[in-house]
Amino acid sequence: MATETGTKVHGGRLIARRLRAHGVTKLFTLSGGHLFSIYDGCRAEGIELVDVRHEQTAAFAAEGWAKVTRTVGVCAVTAGPGVTNGVSAIASAAQNHSPVLMLGGRAPQLRWGQGSLQEIDHVPLVRPLVKLAATARGTAEIPELIDDAIGAALAPHSGPAFLDFPLEYVFMEADDAPSPMVGPEPRSRGNADLRQLDRAATFLHDAERPVVMAGSGLYWGHGEEALRALVEQLRIPVFLNGLGRGCVPADHGLSFSRARSKGLGEADVALVVGVPLDFRLGFGAAFADDAELIVIDVAEPARDHPRPAAAELYGALPATLAALQDAAGPGGSREREAWISSLRSVERERRAAEVADLADGRAPLHPMRVYGELRELLDRDAIVVGDGGDFVSFAGRVVDSYAPGCWLDPGPFGCLGSGPGYALAAKLAHPDRQVVLLLGDGAFGFAGLEFDTLARHGVAVVAVMGNNGIWALEKHPMELLYGYSVAADLRPGTRYDEVVQALGGHGELVRTPAELRPALVRAFASSRPALVNVLTDPTVVYPRRANLA
Repeated sequence: MATETGTKVHGGRLIARRLRAHGVTKLFTLSGGHLFSIYDGCRAEGIELVDVRHEQTAAFAAEGWAKVTRTVGVCAVTAGPGVTNGVSAIASAAQNHSPVLMLGGRAPQLRWGQGSLQEIDHVPLVRPLVKLAATARGTAEIPELIDDAIGAALAPHSGPAFLDFPLEYVFMEADDAPSPMVGPEPRSRGNADLRQLDRAATFLHDAERPVVMAGSGLYWGHGEEALRALVEQLRIPVFLNGLGRGCVPADHGLSFSRARSKGLGEADVALVVGVPLDFRLGFGAAFADDAELIVIDVAEPARDHPRPAAAELYGALPATLAALQDAAGPGGSREREAWISSLRSVERERRAAEVADLADGRAPLHPMRVYGELRELLDRDAIVVGDGGDFVSFAGRVVDSYAPGCWLDPGPFGCLGSGPGYALAAKLAHPDRQVVLLLGDGAFGFAGLEFDTLARHGVAVVAVMGNNGIWALEKHPMELLYGYSVAADLRPGTRYDEVVQALGGHGELVRTPAELRPALVRAFASSRPALVNVLTDPTVVYPRRANLA
């Protein structure tokens, strides 16, 4: 039941009322005494509490919610180790530009410095990772703090924010506050520089071999429709990574993936939209030396580009891309059609070269065989979550995306253990869609107990594990370098499926290709969180292409 403005309510209720005013419907958490008042407020305000088994999962779930809804995801963790357990997830959200709000408990201010339980100053620990970090200095200021934190999290570039609340302030009462003022949509803020726009349009108009390389920033900036209109008019091939995958469907005539090395390496003009020139793009070396780069994003980057850009357009993506489309004029020259055709030939050739691996009959299985079977069972709008090294790397090559927000991987921070939290949030946000968690056996060790969380909350995620008994992305390179490997072996054939069964889920072991399809079908039909534990060949080496230096 809502309270009237001017009545007194406790601090936890103030937090919950403010979250609700901003559209928050779920709070991901792990129980802690510092949070009781917040829980009470959430119950009163109709915010669902989703409790997990480790604080990192609460924070990853908040990030997963942000990723699949493009709204702020919120978690609450207890003081001290509750906050520090979530720091890796906050660092991941920072590098992914995911709008996340972490609420922390805090030891009482009245006893600060006297050695209260879990007493530590969180703010200096998290401040380098977040856009705003603050401690409430009284109950009355809580609503404004929530407004500031959510505003900071959503403002371009979006990212995490952190607030903590001394114990007595969330139990004390203060006057309720008016509803927050609603600011402009973050994606509508700012216009690109007109001189830079004209310069970019000239390069694009004159290009013979243009490409688009777009990433997560395209998704966060709601730029997919404008990008699709631009590339269709100007006839530009598109390559996507991160959350950008699916913003142009994989079966669109201008969408490419396998021909990326040729496309980027031979382009004369590249629109780099919402993606940094980091290790995934060879720090800019993935593009031809003489290619003109047009960098487009919602805001200026935090660090300098590793190579010069011919033009830089910063502002609301729909408006920027539409203006660029208008300024560049019609495309479709004979040279561009020949360029598109040449890339399509490479794309077909490389897809054809995958067929043998996708149907490989070995046992233990080739990881590609797993995806050869799985992708035939995936709906067009299935949400695929990756949590692992080589097993997920193979998926990144061959699992296609057809809609925005359907591919969730850890991102450039590469933090394992993100998958169960992402999958939990994705299925809660989209209960009628398939949510598939691709999981390495190594990654299972970080957050495998969250299958208990999935079972308790009735969240029917289907997980498919590549179980090769090693840390493959470390073992194979180390053996190549030194002739041996250390700290790279796990127990072969571990029955993670039996662990999931014990936690209340559906589990199956797959030893041969013939067992795979029936096991996947049963997992999807089980209506429970499921793990298909596939024994995969530890001798298969993923072909590394990214420069990690």
